[in-house]
Amino acid sequence: MPKFDINCSILFTDLPLLERPAAAKAAGFDGVEFWWPFGTDPTPGDKEIDAFVTAIADAGVQLVGLNFIDLIPNGRGLVSVPGGVSTFRDNIEVAVGIAERAGCTSLNALYGNRIEGEDPDKQDELGLENLRLAARAASRIGATVLLEALNSPESPDYPVVSAEHAVRIIDRTGEPNIKFLCDLYHLSRMGEDLHQVITTYADRIGHVQIADNPGRGRPGTGDLDFDALFADLQAVGYDGWIGLEYKDAEPDWSWIK
Repeated sequence: MPKFDINCSILFTDLPLLERPAAAKAAGFDGVEFWWPFGTDPTPGDKEIDAFVTAIADAGVQLVGLNFIDLIPNGRGLVSVPGGVSTFRDNIEVAVGIAERAGCTSLNALYGNRIEGEDPDKQDELGLENLRLAARAASRIGATVLLEALNSPESPDYPVVSAEHAVRIIDRTGEPNIKFLCDLYHLSRMGEDLHQVITTYADRIGHVQIADNPGRGRPGTGDLDFDALFADLQAVGYDGWIGLEYKDAEPDWSWIK
Protein backbone atom coordinates (compact mmCIF):
# COMPACT_ATOMS: atom_id res chain seq x y z
CA MET A 1 0.00 0.00 0.00
CA PRO A 2 1.48 3.40 -0.96
CA LYS A 3 2.07 5.93 1.81
CA PHE A 4 -0.21 8.90 1.10
CA ASP A 5 -0.12 12.39 2.53
CA ILE A 6 -2.63 15.20 2.16
CA ASN A 7 -1.75 18.51 0.53
CA CYS A 8 -3.63 20.80 2.89
CA SER A 9 -3.33 23.79 0.57
CA ILE A 10 -5.66 22.21 -1.99
CA LEU A 11 -7.74 19.80 0.13
CA PHE A 12 -9.89 20.66 3.17
CA THR A 13 -10.01 24.24 1.90
CA ASP A 14 -13.44 24.70 3.51
CA LEU A 15 -11.58 24.78 6.84
CA PRO A 16 -9.23 27.43 8.21
CA LEU A 17 -5.67 26.51 7.31
CA LEU A 18 -4.63 25.68 10.86
CA GLU A 19 -7.52 23.23 11.25
CA ARG A 20 -6.60 21.20 8.20
CA PRO A 21 -3.81 19.03 9.74
CA ALA A 22 -6.30 17.74 12.33
CA ALA A 23 -8.83 17.09 9.57
CA ALA A 24 -6.22 15.09 7.67
CA LYS A 25 -5.50 13.03 10.78
CA ALA A 26 -9.22 12.45 11.37
CA ALA A 27 -9.47 11.17 7.79
CA GLY A 28 -6.78 8.59 8.53
CA PHE A 29 -3.64 10.26 7.19
CA ASP A 30 -0.35 10.59 9.07
CA GLY A 31 1.33 13.11 6.76
CA VAL A 32 0.52 16.55 5.36
CA GLU A 33 2.18 18.99 3.00
CA PHE A 34 1.59 22.66 2.27
CA TRP A 35 2.28 25.27 -0.32
CA TRP A 36 3.75 28.35 1.38
CA PRO A 37 1.12 28.91 4.11
CA PHE A 38 1.75 32.61 4.80
CA GLY A 39 0.51 34.24 1.60
CA THR A 40 2.85 36.90 0.22
CA ASP A 41 4.85 37.27 3.43
CA PRO A 42 8.30 35.66 3.07
CA THR A 43 9.22 36.27 6.71
CA PRO A 44 6.18 35.82 8.96
CA GLY A 45 6.50 36.60 12.64
CA ASP A 46 7.16 34.13 15.44
CA LYS A 47 3.48 34.08 16.42
CA GLU A 48 2.34 32.96 12.98
CA ILE A 49 5.11 30.40 12.67
CA ASP A 50 4.46 29.02 16.15
CA ALA A 51 0.76 28.62 15.38
CA PHE A 52 1.51 26.72 12.16
CA VAL A 53 4.06 24.37 13.72
CA THR A 54 1.84 23.80 16.76
CA ALA A 55 -1.19 22.93 14.60
CA ILE A 56 0.82 20.19 12.90
CA ALA A 57 2.24 18.84 16.16
CA ASP A 58 -1.11 18.90 17.94
CA ALA A 59 -2.72 17.01 15.05
CA GLY A 60 -0.12 14.25 15.38
CA VAL A 61 0.86 14.34 11.71
CA GLN A 62 4.20 14.67 9.96
CA LEU A 63 4.95 17.69 7.80
CA VAL A 64 6.10 15.83 4.70
CA GLY A 65 6.66 18.80 2.42
CA LEU A 66 6.66 22.59 2.44
CA ASN A 67 7.02 25.04 -0.43
CA PHE A 68 9.33 27.99 -0.33
CA ILE A 69 7.34 31.16 -1.01
CA ASP A 70 5.43 30.48 -4.20
CA LEU A 71 2.72 33.16 -4.50
CA ILE A 72 0.20 30.57 -5.74
CA PRO A 73 -2.23 30.97 -7.51
CA ASN A 74 -0.90 34.03 -9.32
CA GLY A 75 2.79 33.17 -9.28
CA ARG A 76 4.85 30.05 -9.74
CA GLY A 77 7.75 30.63 -7.41
CA LEU A 78 10.59 33.14 -7.29
CA VAL A 79 13.70 31.03 -7.85
CA SER A 80 14.50 32.53 -11.27
CA VAL A 81 12.68 35.86 -10.94
CA PRO A 82 15.07 38.85 -10.81
CA GLY A 83 12.56 41.07 -9.05
CA GLY A 84 12.10 38.48 -6.32
CA VAL A 85 15.73 37.91 -5.34
CA SER A 86 15.60 39.46 -1.88
CA THR A 87 12.17 37.99 -1.16
CA PHE A 88 13.25 34.46 -2.02
CA ARG A 89 16.56 34.67 -0.22
CA ASP A 90 14.94 36.11 2.89
CA ASN A 91 12.47 33.25 2.74
CA ILE A 92 15.10 30.51 2.56
CA GLU A 93 16.14 30.71 6.20
CA VAL A 94 12.54 31.03 7.40
CA ALA A 95 11.34 28.02 5.44
CA VAL A 96 14.33 25.93 6.52
CA GLY A 97 13.72 26.97 10.12
CA ILE A 98 10.08 25.88 9.96
CA ALA A 99 11.12 22.60 8.35
CA GLU A 100 13.65 21.96 11.08
CA ARG A 101 11.11 22.59 13.85
CA ALA A 102 8.48 20.40 12.20
CA GLY A 103 10.81 17.57 11.15
CA CYS A 104 10.16 18.24 7.46
CA THR A 105 12.85 17.05 5.05
CA SER A 106 11.45 18.16 1.66
CA LEU A 107 11.26 21.79 0.52
CA ASN A 108 9.74 22.54 -2.89
CA ALA A 109 11.32 25.40 -4.84
CA LEU A 110 9.05 26.39 -7.72
CA TYR A 111 11.26 27.75 -10.48
CA GLY A 112 9.34 30.91 -11.34
CA ASN A 113 7.77 32.28 -14.50
CA ARG A 114 9.52 33.87 -17.45
CA ILE A 115 9.31 37.63 -16.97
CA GLU A 116 8.65 39.89 -19.92
CA GLY A 117 11.71 41.96 -20.74
CA GLU A 118 14.13 39.73 -18.82
CA ASP A 119 16.82 37.67 -20.55
CA PRO A 120 15.86 33.97 -20.16
CA ASP A 121 19.52 32.96 -19.90
CA LYS A 122 20.06 35.39 -17.05
CA GLN A 123 16.93 34.09 -15.37
CA ASP A 124 18.33 30.58 -15.63
CA GLU A 125 21.65 31.60 -14.13
CA LEU A 126 19.81 33.23 -11.25
CA GLY A 127 17.72 30.10 -10.89
CA LEU A 128 20.84 27.96 -10.52
CA GLU A 129 22.32 30.36 -7.97
CA ASN A 130 19.17 30.43 -5.87
CA LEU A 131 18.70 26.67 -6.01
CA ARG A 132 22.26 26.23 -4.77
CA LEU A 133 21.67 28.65 -1.91
CA ALA A 134 18.45 26.86 -0.95
CA ALA A 135 20.09 23.44 -1.16
CA ARG A 136 23.03 24.46 1.02
CA ALA A 137 20.69 25.89 3.65
CA ALA A 138 18.51 22.76 3.54
CA SER A 139 21.55 20.51 3.85
CA ARG A 140 22.20 21.91 7.32
CA ILE A 141 19.07 20.14 8.56
CA GLY A 142 19.40 17.07 6.35
CA ALA A 143 16.64 18.22 4.01
CA THR A 144 16.17 17.95 0.26
CA VAL A 145 15.17 20.74 -2.12
CA LEU A 146 12.68 19.70 -4.79
CA LEU A 147 12.29 21.09 -8.31
CA GLU A 148 8.95 20.54 -10.01
CA ALA A 149 7.86 20.46 -13.63
CA LEU A 150 4.43 22.04 -14.19
CA ASN A 151 2.21 21.99 -17.28
CA SER A 152 2.08 24.74 -19.87
CA PRO A 153 -1.72 24.91 -20.34
CA GLU A 154 -2.14 25.97 -16.71
CA SER A 155 1.23 27.72 -16.32
CA PRO A 156 2.07 29.17 -19.74
CA ASP A 157 4.97 31.32 -18.49
CA TYR A 158 6.62 28.58 -16.43
CA PRO A 159 9.55 27.20 -18.44
CA VAL A 160 10.09 23.84 -16.73
CA VAL A 161 7.42 21.59 -18.19
CA SER A 162 9.15 18.22 -18.61
CA ALA A 163 10.91 15.72 -16.41
CA GLU A 164 13.99 15.91 -18.61
CA HIS A 165 14.23 19.70 -18.25
CA ALA A 166 13.81 19.60 -14.48
CA VAL A 167 16.51 16.95 -14.10
CA ARG A 168 18.83 18.86 -16.43
CA ILE A 169 18.55 21.94 -14.21
CA ILE A 170 19.14 19.82 -11.12
CA ASP A 171 22.30 18.38 -12.68
CA ARG A 172 23.57 21.87 -13.50
CA THR A 173 23.32 22.97 -9.87
CA GLY A 174 25.83 20.34 -8.79
CA GLU A 175 24.11 20.03 -5.43
CA PRO A 176 23.50 16.46 -4.20
CA ASN A 177 20.38 17.27 -2.17
CA ILE A 178 18.24 18.61 -5.01
CA LYS A 179 15.73 16.09 -6.33
CA PHE A 180 12.90 15.93 -8.84
CA LEU A 181 9.35 16.44 -7.63
CA CYS A 182 7.51 13.99 -9.88
CA ASP A 183 3.96 15.34 -10.19
CA LEU A 184 2.18 12.79 -12.32
CA TYR A 185 -0.72 15.11 -13.09
CA HIS A 186 1.42 17.86 -14.58
CA LEU A 187 3.53 15.38 -16.55
CA SER A 188 0.41 13.67 -17.86
CA ARG A 189 -1.00 16.98 -19.07
CA MET A 190 2.22 17.46 -21.03
CA GLY A 191 1.75 14.08 -22.70
CA GLU A 192 4.73 12.40 -21.05
CA ASP A 193 4.92 8.63 -20.77
CA LEU A 194 4.55 8.36 -17.00
CA HIS A 195 5.84 4.79 -16.82
CA GLN A 196 8.97 5.81 -18.72
CA VAL A 197 9.49 8.87 -16.51
CA ILE A 198 9.33 6.73 -13.37
CA THR A 199 11.75 4.18 -14.80
CA THR A 200 14.18 6.68 -16.31
CA TYR A 201 14.40 9.03 -13.35
CA ALA A 202 13.84 6.59 -10.49
CA ASP A 203 17.01 7.61 -8.67
CA ARG A 204 16.27 11.33 -9.11
CA ILE A 205 12.76 11.36 -7.66
CA GLY A 206 12.54 13.00 -4.25
CA HIS A 207 8.75 13.17 -3.92
CA VAL A 208 5.65 12.20 -5.87
CA GLN A 209 2.36 14.06 -6.18
CA ILE A 210 -0.80 12.89 -7.88
CA ALA A 211 -4.11 14.02 -9.34
CA ASP A 212 -6.12 12.41 -12.10
CA ASN A 213 -6.16 13.76 -15.64
CA PRO A 214 -8.25 15.32 -17.02
CA GLY A 215 -9.80 17.46 -14.32
CA ARG A 216 -7.20 17.33 -11.52
CA GLY A 217 -9.63 15.33 -9.41
CA ARG A 218 -9.09 12.31 -7.17
CA PRO A 219 -7.95 9.03 -8.72
CA GLY A 220 -10.79 7.40 -10.59
CA THR A 221 -12.23 10.63 -11.95
CA GLY A 222 -9.96 10.71 -15.00
CA ASP A 223 -8.01 8.38 -17.26
CA LEU A 224 -4.79 7.60 -15.37
CA ASP A 225 -4.12 4.02 -14.29
CA PHE A 226 -2.92 4.61 -10.75
CA ASP A 227 -2.67 0.93 -9.84
CA ALA A 228 -0.11 0.52 -12.62
CA LEU A 229 1.70 3.74 -11.69
CA PHE A 230 1.94 2.76 -8.03
CA ALA A 231 3.25 -0.64 -9.12
CA ASP A 232 5.90 1.12 -11.24
CA LEU A 233 6.98 3.24 -8.27
CA GLN A 234 7.22 0.17 -6.08
CA ALA A 235 9.17 -1.70 -8.75
CA VAL A 236 11.84 1.02 -8.95
CA GLY A 237 12.16 1.11 -5.18
CA TYR A 238 10.34 4.35 -4.41
CA ASP A 239 9.18 4.08 -0.81
CA GLY A 240 8.52 7.75 -0.05
CA TRP A 241 5.29 9.64 0.45
CA ILE A 242 2.79 10.24 -2.34
CA GLY A 243 1.14 13.61 -1.97
CA LEU A 244 -2.55 13.92 -2.77
CA GLU A 245 -2.60 17.26 -4.58
CA TYR A 246 -5.98 17.16 -6.24
CA LYS A 247 -9.28 19.02 -6.07
CA ASP A 248 -12.17 17.34 -4.27
CA ALA A 249 -15.01 19.48 -2.96
CA GLU A 250 -16.33 16.58 -0.86
CA PRO A 251 -13.32 14.40 -0.01
CA ASP A 252 -13.94 10.74 -0.74
CA TRP A 253 -11.23 8.26 0.21
CA SER A 254 -12.97 5.16 -1.12
CA TRP A 255 -10.49 4.93 -4.01
CA ILE A 256 -7.75 4.02 -1.53
CA LYS A 257 -7.76 0.27 -1.29
